[in-house]
Amino acid sequence: MKLYGIKNCDTVRKARKWLENNTIEYQFHDFREQDLTEDVVSNWCEKLGWEVVFNKRSTSFRALDDAQKTDLNQQTAIKLMVEQPTLVKRPVLDNGTQVMVGFKEAEYKAWFQL
Repeated sequence: MKLYGIKNCDTVRKARKWLENNTIEYQFHDFREQDLTEDVVSNWCEKLGWEVVFNKRSTSFRALDDAQKTDLNQQTAIKLMVEQPTLVKRPVLDNGTQVMVGFKEAEYKAWFQL
């Protein structure tokens, strides 16, 4: 089980706290300290759709130029997320077969059948 995100993100902190409070083992992958590979991001996009994984509300998205924003498709979004991991909606929970983006306690309870 891997949780992807950045340490100082409030939503990531909530997810980490929830996992720890429910004694669920996981590895934490910090976008800022460890690179994301194209294979990992492509896998998420195949399972969920790039629109779910790509964070259009991030400050990183607002900093993109207009051409980058209007020419978005799965291929360009994946490339941008690998280059700028803060464009990934956080956190991403990946158990190897399933992927979940964001943190909602009810969804985590259902995922882990608690």
